[in-house]
Amino acid sequence: MDINWQVRINNPIWWAQVFLAIVSPILAYYGMNFKDFTTWDSVFSLIGSALKNPYVLGLIVVNVINTINDPTTKGVSDSKRALEYVVPN
Repeated sequence: MDINWQVRINNPIWWAQVFLAIVSPILAYYGMNFKDFTTWDSVFSLIGSALKNPYVLGLIVVNVINTINDPTTKGVSDSKRALEYVVPN
């Protein structure tokens, strides 16, 4: 599994995808919106509930794996060209 992690870690779009891959299944499962979070206690309570739920954790893992996969290549690895990038192309 050859992945150019340096380029992905330095790409803010990838971080946004990872954030949404984590947050979306939690919000969908519990039927919530961002506007429902008016206190930090509600945020931490929801995170605690999600961490105790194996189904939600499974959804998060699948979503994060989908952000890692390069759909233009076979398998999970990056293309030879993408492995040579220093910055996102």
